[in-house]
Amino acid sequence: MEWFNIYGLVFIVIIMVPNIIFAIKQKDTSNGKFHNKTVEIIEQIGRYGCFGFMIFNIPATYFGLWFKSAIVVYIVINSFLVALYCIIWMLCWRKNNLFKALSLSIIPSIIFLFSGIMYGSTLLGVSTLLFAPTHIYISYKNIV
Repeated sequence: MEWFNIYGLVFIVIIMVPNIIFAIKQKDTSNGKFHNKTVEIIEQIGRYGCFGFMIFNIPATYFGLWFKSAIVVYIVINSFLVALYCIIWMLCWRKNNLFKALSLSIIPSIIFLFSGIMYGSTLLGVSTLLFAPTHIYISYKNIV
C-alpha cells in the first residue's frame, strides 16, 4: 500500500473543504484582478500535480519516508499546518487582505513542499516548485 497515501488524501480533502464552501457562497464570479495565462497554467499544472502526488506515490519517483518515525513527524506537522490553514480561513472569511491571500497560499505550499521532502517524492517536489511561486504570486497580485 506504499503507492497510496491515505494521510495525504485526508490533508487534501480538509484543505479543499473551505475552498469549496467559499466557491459555493461566492457571489462574485470574477477570478481576481490578475490575469496571465502562462502563470495561471503553470499554477494549475502544479496544483493538480501536488494534489495527485500527495495521494499517489508513483513507483521509481519517490524514495519513501526518510527515517523510522517519519510518519509521525509527517502527520503531526501537516496536521498543524492544515489546522492553521483552516483557522486562518475561519478568522479571515469575510476579509480580503494581503495577510489572508499570502497565508492561504503559503501554507499549502509549505504542506506540499514538506510532504515532498518527507516522502522523498520527486514528482511532488517538482509540482510544488511549479505551484508554490505561481500561486503565491497570483494571490499577491490579486490583492495589490
